[in-house]
Amino acid sequence: MTSVSPEAEPRPTFVTHLECSMTGERYEADRLHGLSKAGKPLLVRYDLAALAKAVSKKALAERTGGFWRYREFLPVRHAKNVVELGEVMTPLIPLPRLARALGAGADRIIVKDEGRLPTGSFKARGLALAVAMAKELGLQHLAMPTNGNAGAAMAAYASRAGMRSTVFCPADTPDVNVREIALQGATVYRVNGLINDCGKIVASGKEAVGWFDLSTLKEPYRIEGKKTMGLELAEQMGWELPDAIFYPTGGGTGLIGMWKAFEELEAIGWIGAKRPKMIAVQATGCAPIVKAYQEGSEHAELWPNAHTVAAGIRVPVAIGDFLILRAVRESGGFAIAVDDDAIVAAQETVAKEEGLLLCPEGAATFAAYQQALKDGRVGPQDRCLLFNCATGLKYPMPPAELAIDRHQPIDYAAIARAKAP
Repeated sequence: MTSVSPEAEPRPTFVTHLECSMTGERYEADRLHGLSKAGKPLLVRYDLAALAKAVSKKALAERTGGFWRYREFLPVRHAKNVVELGEVMTPLIPLPRLARALGAGADRIIVKDEGRLPTGSFKARGLALAVAMAKELGLQHLAMPTNGNAGAAMAAYASRAGMRSTVFCPADTPDVNVREIALQGATVYRVNGLINDCGKIVASGKEAVGWFDLSTLKEPYRIEGKKTMGLELAEQMGWELPDAIFYPTGGGTGLIGMWKAFEELEAIGWIGAKRPKMIAVQATGCAPIVKAYQEGSEHAELWPNAHTVAAGIRVPVAIGDFLILRAVRESGGFAIAVDDDAIVAAQETVAKEEGLLLCPEGAATFAAYQQALKDGRVGPQDRCLLFNCATGLKYPMPPAELAIDRHQPIDYAAIARAKAP
C-alpha cells in the first residue's frame, strides 16, 4: 500500500467552475465566494472526463488514509494547503442481532460510524475541506454557528491551519461540546436562541469583525468534504450502493453531498444509474423537511419552537432545503420524523444489543428504520445504511450507581442475579 503524503505528491484538481444550485449561473473558480447572486448555495463543478483518465479504482485501492485519498474529486489545488488530523476511512458495522430480531437478514442493517473521525463526528469532513480552501484563498478568521460538532471541527482544523476561529452556539448546547470547541482554539459564545439565531449573529458581524462565514452551505466547500461520504461508501461496498440510506438531517449537507458524489461517480463510469433511496431523518420536534416533503413543497418553512434531544438535527430552517428535497424525491426516498422517546430507546437498544454507542442523531436513524420497516416503506430484504454521525461518548448517558463496600461481606449471589439496568 502506498501512503499518501500531501507534501510529497502532486495534487491534480479538475475544478472548472462553480455553479448556482438554483439558477445554474456560472462563477469563476479560485475566487472567494459565499452564496450565489440568487442567495443559494454554490456547487463545485469538475472536468469529469479528465478526472476519469487521471485516477482508477485500482489506483485508489492502493492508497491509505481517509477522505483526502479522493484528491482528484476535491477542489484543493496546492498540497501545502491540505489540513490533516489523521483522518480514517470510517467502518461499516452490521447490526446482525437486531436485524434478525426485526425479521431482516443479518447483513441488511449497516451503520457507517462517522464517530471515528478527528473531533469525533462527520463534521470533520466538511470542515477540513472548508478550512483547506479558506487557507488556499488567503483567509485568516473564520466564524460559524453550531449545535456542537461542526464548531468543534472548525476549531480543530482552523487551529491546525494556524487560523483564528469564532463560534456561536445555542445556550443549551451540551457543555462537553462547548468546552471542546474552546479547548481546540476557538473563541466560543453561548447564545440565548437556536442555531438560526446564532447564524444571524455571524452574518451581521462580518463587516464589523472581518471574519468569513463558514455556515452550512453558505460557502461551496463543506459539500465537497461531505461528498466523500458517498465516495467512501461506494468504494467500501464494492461500487454497489445500498438500497436505502437513512441520514440524520439538519442542514442536510451530507445528504446533498452524497447525492452529488453518486452523480459524479456515474459520470465517470464507476457506478451505474441505480441510486439508494435517500431518506431524510428528523425529529418530530423539528421536522421542517418532513413537513415540506409531505406537502409537496420545494422549500421548507421555518419550524417554530424547535426542540429535540438530538441537538445536531435541531435546525429550524435549512438554506439547502430544496436540494435535500430534490435528492429525496429523485431517489424515490422519503422524509421521516421520529419522536424523542423513540430516539432514546433506539440508542439504548443498539448499545445493549450490539455494543455500538450511537449519538442521538445516529440513534434517530435506527428509530426511523424501525418505523419505516413497520409501515412498509422499506422491506426486510433491503440493505439499509444508517449514518451514525458522531461518537456517542460526547453525549449525556444514564447514571450507573451500583456500588460495593469492600469492607463489608460481598453478596455474590446478588451480583450473579443482577442484570444491566
